[in-house]
Amino acid sequence: MVVRRATRLSKSVSIKIKKTVLENRDKIYQEIRQTKELYQLMVKWGSGETLTPEEKALVKSQLLDICKTVPALAIFMVPFGSVLLAILIKFLPFNILPTAFQDTDESKSSR
Repeated sequence: MVVRRATRLSKSVSIKIKKTVLENRDKIYQEIRQTKELYQLMVKWGSGETLTPEEKALVKSQLLDICKTVPALAIFMVPFGSVLLAILIKFLPFNILPTAFQDTDESKSSR
């Protein structure tokens, strides 16, 4: 009986994780693309080329996203971290999610 419940719970958690990953797949890909752009701009800057104001703004935005992502991942890793992360997202006066994961209305107002 306990084994059956554990198996059912395990399947339920697995289904929820898969659903969450699929729902956020495009956002994850967007962050990966933006990180690649950041790398290319950093290489350009490192080779002595001057960045345009738009490129500088993109670099700043992406570096801030990285600074937000690392603590969010650390919180998520602790026991019940997903619950804690959801609470922090709701109650902190600033958004700890990268821009790709913010609603469009939120991301406009937080900049």
